[in-house]
Amino acid sequence: MKYKILLTGKNNTVIDDFFTQMGESFETLTTSGRNEDIMNHLTYFKPDIFVYCPNHESNENNNLLFTIKGQLERDNIPVVLIGSEEDCKDLSQSEIDNADLVLHKPITASSIRNRIMDYMEEQKRLRGKAARAEEERLAQEKAALAEADRLAREKAAQKKHILVVDDDPLMLKLIKEHLREDYNVATATSGKTAFRFLRKKKTDLILLDYAMPEEDGPAVLEKLHADDATRDIPVVFLTGVTDRNKIQKALVQKPQGYLLKPIDRDKLIETIAKLIG
Repeated sequence: MKYKILLTGKNNTVIDDFFTQMGESFETLTTSGRNEDIMNHLTYFKPDIFVYCPNHESNENNNLLFTIKGQLERDNIPVVLIGSEEDCKDLSQSEIDNADLVLHKPITASSIRNRIMDYMEEQKRLRGKAARAEEERLAQEKAALAEADRLAREKAAQKKHILVVDDDPLMLKLIKEHLREDYNVATATSGKTAFRFLRKKKTDLILLDYAMPEEDGPAVLEKLHADDATRDIPVVFLTGVTDRNKIQKALVQKPQGYLLKPIDRDKLIETIAKLIG
């Protein structure tokens, strides 16, 4: 491939060598030392390399080049400096310091071509190495995320499942928030919804509201006990009832426990842990 080179500076001999002796290796274009001209050529010519060929340049010219260094760095365009040791020394003391490649005269056209080609090939190799390293980093990051996701799904699969049945959406939200870190939680707002869920999926424990419209907790529990598929599921009543007689009546149906509302988080977790771990 031919590298595109943008040339500037007053050393016409070196610049002419690029056109007459290096045309097979480079596509070349010259520009003036004016900032506006250089910026336009950077935009429309899109060079691979910027070559500065000084020849007793004024400080104004050298400092003018400093103003385009930022653009060259942003476009990843290397700067090659070709000049006498005196010119290069002057530049090393000016704002254009830190050229990527410095070639001192006297130097032949073939040497210039070879040094630039070697430099660009080395940069290509380094970019390829960096790209491969980045690909490897991204692959490792992707693998780590996949492993974390797998572990999270595995952990979720290992969690015990709890079905909460309550006609109060706020109560459902509160209990789910209390339990979500340690258990997989599903919710239902009625016994009918709960049985629909249980026909398709299994649960390890049911938290059942005692007082619900249409079908209350004791009625739902009676149906659970009557069905072979659900009779062995532990059930804990959630109740705001504090009347001892009513509680005793509920316990006749042999739930595994009851919790008074408002629900105490620690008591909730303790009760569940005793029943299903």
